[in-house]
Amino acid sequence: MIMAGDFRKGVTVEIDGNVWTIVDFQHVKPGKGAAFVRTKLKNVMTGAVLERTFSPTDKYERAHIETKDMQYLYSDGDLYYFMDVESYEQIPLNHDQVEDSIAFIRENDNVKVRFYKGSPFSVEAPNFVELTVVETEPGFKGDTATGTTKPATLETGYKLGVPLFVNEGDKIRVDTRTGDYMERV
Repeated sequence: MIMAGDFRKGVTVEIDGNVWTIVDFQHVKPGKGAAFVRTKLKNVMTGAVLERTFSPTDKYERAHIETKDMQYLYSDGDLYYFMDVESYEQIPLNHDQVEDSIAFIRENDNVKVRFYKGSPFSVEAPNFVELTVVETEPGFKGDTATGTTKPATLETGYKLGVPLFVNEGDKIRVDTRTGDYMERV
């Protein structure tokens, strides 16, 4: 059990049968009245964000999230198959469980799969990945000084804006948390 007064960023708790991660919190002690804890919560299963206040003495059950290193194998259209790198067990996940990360994952890439009570609910790609540009307009000599970007398609099908000097066939580093171009590799 954890008291609301002990809430910190990243703590996972079970509230009303759902699992929530504390995204932000603030302990408030007004001049009049009792203290309270103002929080921003994110549902780990659905991704819904909720703002809620608690009394510091409210008690909630801690939710233990298990993380496993797994390897992305392939997709058969509706399902994405991942293999546990230790036990070689394969699990299929649907698009809702992988939608945030699948744009940055190639076959045989290692990812982290998060489980709650033995059920997988999300896939986390590494923070930075190196992918090849498969389609973009050609750059022109002298186009390196401006901050302008052009559209590019990566080998996973993800589309993003890249600087004008990036060409087809170039490997680039992408921040998977924001989906932004970082640098040419």
